[in-house]
Parts: sequence; C-alpha cells; structure tokens
Amino acid sequence: MSSPVYRFFEWLDARLEPVRERAPRVPVPEPVRQRWQQGGRLWRRLGPLRYLVAAGLMALIPPLMERGWFPILNGTYGQTVLFNTGYWILLTLGLGVVVGLAGLLDLGYVAFFLLGSYTTALMTHSGAPGQFHFVEWPTWAALPFALIVAMVAGVAIGLPTLRLRGDYLAIVTLGFHEIMLEVMNNLGITNGPRGIPAIPTPSISIGSFHYDFGLNPAPYWWFLLIPAIILAVIMVQRLDGSRVGRYWTAIREDEVAASAMGVPIVKMKVLAFVIGASTSGIAGWIYATNVTFIDPTSFPLLLSVLVLCSVVIGGLGSIGGAVLGAILVQAVPEAVRQLSGGNTLFGFDPLTGRIAIFGAVLIIVMIYRPGGLLAARRRRTEMVTPGPESGVVVDDASATEQEVAPADDVHSAGGRST
Repeated sequence: MSSPVYRFFEWLDARLEPVRERAPRVPVPEPVRQRWQQGGRLWRRLGPLRYLVAAGLMALIPPLMERGWFPILNGTYGQTVLFNTGYWILLTLGLGVVVGLAGLLDLGYVAFFLLGSYTTALMTHSGAPGQFHFVEWPTWAALPFALIVAMVAGVAIGLPTLRLRGDYLAIVTLGFHEIMLEVMNNLGITNGPRGIPAIPTPSISIGSFHYDFGLNPAPYWWFLLIPAIILAVIMVQRLDGSRVGRYWTAIREDEVAASAMGVPIVKMKVLAFVIGASTSGIAGWIYATNVTFIDPTSFPLLLSVLVLCSVVIGGLGSIGGAVLGAILVQAVPEAVRQLSGGNTLFGFDPLTGRIAIFGAVLIIVMIYRPGGLLAARRRRTEMVTPGPESGVVVDDASATEQEVAPADDVHSAGGRST
C-alpha cells in the first residue's frame, strides 16, 4: 500500500497535468514575436562585428553607473554587483555546456571554481609569512595554471562517471564538490578554515607606465571579464554549431541510441566536463585576484545550486539564456535589496530569501517555459507541436500519412501509440 506522501504527490501530479498540457499553448503576442525575430535577424547580419558591438556596449556600463544612469545600482556598489554578475556569466556559460548541451547533471560545478581560485593563491606571493606556495610567480603567470588545473579536474571527474547518468551522476558530482571542500578545509598548505589572504592583484607594466587593478571592480570588468565572456561565447557558439555540438545533443536526447549510431560517448562526455571547467577556472582566477582573500566558506554547495538555477531559468543550452539567468540570480536580488533599504520583504531578507523566490520561479518556468526564458532555438523546436502556428512545418506527405494511419499501428503512425 502506498504511503500518504506518495498518494499526495500522485494527487498533485494529476492536478498539474491539465496545466502542463495547456502550458505550451500559452501564446506570445505577435508584435513582440515579430520585433524579437527582426532584432535577431539584424543582430545575426552583423556577423563577427557583433562581438565588438557587444564588447563596446558592455564597456559603457561602468561609466554609465558613475553618471547615475542606473538609479538603483550605481557607484562602487553597482560596479561590485557588475563584477559579480560578470564572473557569474562565465560560470553559467560553462555549466550550460555540461547541463544544457550535453545533458549531464552536475551539482558540483563550483569545485572547478574553487580549484581555480586556490591554484591562483598557491602560485602567487599570497598569505601570511610562512604560507606554503608551489611557486611565487606574478599573478598573470598563474592564469594558465588555474585554467589547466580546472580542466584536469574536469577529466578526473569525467572519466569515472562515464557509465552514470541522471540522479547518479548528480550525486557523484555533488560528492566531488564536498571532497574538494573538505580537502581545502583540512590541508595545512591551504591554511585550512583560516583561508589565504593577501592574494596579489593583477597589474600592467609597459615601460614607464604602470597600472595596478587594485580592488576597483571596473578594470576587472573592462580588461578581464569582457574579453573572457566574449571568448567563452565564441567558443560555445562554435562548439554548439559543430559536429561536437550535435554529438552532445545526441547524448542528451538518448545516450544508448547515440552510442549505437557511433557517437564517441567517452570522449564527448569528458570534453563537456573539460569545456565547462575551463570557464570556471578562469572565473576562479579573476575572483581570487579581485577579492584577495579566499577560504572554504567562499565556495559552498549553494553556489552550484544557484548556478544551476541560472542555467535552467535562463535557458538550457542558450547563450542569451546564460546571460539572462546570471542577471536574474546575481544582479536582481542585489537591486531589490538596495531598493528595500535593508528592510525585509514579506518576512524575507531580499538576498537570503532569494532561495525561496528562485524555487517558486523554477516551478513556474518548468511548467510554462520548460526550455527556460530564452531557450535555445533547437530546444524550442523540440518542445512545440509541429505546425505553421509554431513555426515548425513538417512534410505534407508524412503528415497526411500519419493522419490516415490506424491509431493502433505504431509503425505507420510515427512510432506513437495510444
């Protein structure tokens, strides 16, 4: 006999079924759809020039904050939120490759972020006297090693999990994060729970010219985050449109069928983890050099959950969705907290109470927009019923054949049975 909890969820699922059936039919206003499509076509016509346009627009944000164009997020506080949103976009883009493109549920993604940050600290002149260092190189020299260590960790977690999928893969990646966190919390060379302070900031020296980034978020945004985001976007776009992207899509849809069709499952899964870890390692280097202090509490499991929220809410496999998700998860709660003046809203602090808000938003998005707010074009196509009204037209002959086929003949009715 089933338990009361199980019966309750059965009852709830039955009540939500009509809602799920109606959800894909929620129409988008035609003027909004047309304007969006026109804007997308115009943006694509720019070709490679659109990356320079995007970089220029992003570079204008700090000066506009200084001039008060953003009434809520302005000044140094606004630039700090902008910096946090910038490295969050890198994290979301990387996890979007793993979860959105390859369909591998990773709950320990912030472990790569942690490794990139600690690699930076242990390869530069940081910490109190007596702090262990592998080497004491300039900050810039630690960047490629933060990237390499994160990518090697991607291989290390990718190879043992080749036969796992779904919940089992999520549990293993969660365990990987907790192992890394406990290692950093107990190792003497990482200074344990006391953390590593005084991580040096980057600087630029050309002849007599010398500029230190210091703690000001603006130069990190201009010279580090904008180039890193643009390069990550180009990398993800090229991979998604290549054979590798089609391999990932096949693995996400049906791993057994993909293997039967000759898709190199092992190589593609490991590559997805490596590509996802690369952006996280770079984000860890940028984060460590800006905050100049890291400890194990800087990388809780909650960060992995929030990055996953960014990917799901924004849009699985969508670059625009990754940017939108990072803004919604990182910048919007800060703006709400600033607007509230430190007061609680409905009994919640606007920053810490965002978990409950994101939970409700996730439920709504999963019901009405299963692919996310800005779902990738391929996933949008997969989630609609073919027909002119949805922009997906099927072959007339095959459509006619399906219409006249007997309902109980699954072979001639497109493989679908009642």
